[in-house]
Amino acid sequence: MNEKATEEIGNGGIRRTFAGFGEIGILVLLIVVFSILNPAKFPTVANLNTILNTAAVPTIIGVGATFVVLMGRIDLSVEGIMGAAGLAYVLLSPNSRTSANWGFGAIVVAIALGAGLGVATALLHTRLKVPSFIVSLGMWYVGLGIAAVLFGQEMQPFLSDTDTSVWPTSAPLGISNSYLVALGVAALGFLVERFTRLGRVPYAIGNNEAVALLTGIPVARYCIYAFAIAGACSALAGVIASMSLGAGAANVGVGMVFFTLAAVVIGGTPLSGGKGGVLRTLVGVLVLSTLYNGLILSGVAPSLQSGVSGLVLVTAAIAAGWSQRDRLRIVK
Repeated sequence: MNEKATEEIGNGGIRRTFAGFGEIGILVLLIVVFSILNPAKFPTVANLNTILNTAAVPTIIGVGATFVVLMGRIDLSVEGIMGAAGLAYVLLSPNSRTSANWGFGAIVVAIALGAGLGVATALLHTRLKVPSFIVSLGMWYVGLGIAAVLFGQEMQPFLSDTDTSVWPTSAPLGISNSYLVALGVAALGFLVERFTRLGRVPYAIGNNEAVALLTGIPVARYCIYAFAIAGACSALAGVIASMSLGAGAANVGVGMVFFTLAAVVIGGTPLSGGKGGVLRTLVGVLVLSTLYNGLILSGVAPSLQSGVSGLVLVTAAIAAGWSQRDRLRIVK
């Protein structure tokens, strides 16, 4: 890939990030509506921290997922990786089943496991030409299988250190530690996206992969990078979720696939790729977290909450793809 092509990909990067940021308007509208409906409960500092704490795990996952979706791929392995990485972390930390105490190394091993599963997904996708949807779906269950092996036939492993369990929700700076981690991951993702080739190339691949190949972009290599990042982010999310749970569980990431993919799309990164970004996903997660929180405080039944969330996702998908309807001759 020559320097001119790289420069062209980078041009207008900031405009691409902030252009048409309608999801901020949606977020503001939700805040206003739910503040009117629940003036005593919704617009409070305590509830704000609840929303941010809820948004922490999907934000971390969403940062990695954004790089994959920008290339027009999809990663469904989130829940499996979270389960495997979360259990690996718990079993390598002081727990009720083993005497292990790897300290920070337990987190490193868990993230490495997630990145490795991401690389495996990308290799199967790029070398065997299998759709990322199918490969990552299979890797979801591979991750769950690893989690089942780690869980074994013994009792559920619980973290021995209670301080570790309360750390994610503690807020010594006014914002929960877990969301501060999420903001750190998002900031790092934004810097990579804006100022490195690793961040710029996914836009080119998502816009037109054939042209990207002709300009010399090693598409397969960048797919591996993107899925590795996504796997590492899912693993870190699994660690944070396991800390909050205070135990290791294969199903620690249940529901995260829909939540994060919905947040990515709602944020303005279409599944066809080529536009969007990490900051948009950050806002998309806040939109969904605020929506769920407001519906719960309003006493809406869980079944209706799912219906409303699905309607929001469909609407966002239509809005995200509307401007591309003439360019996309085939929809699949």
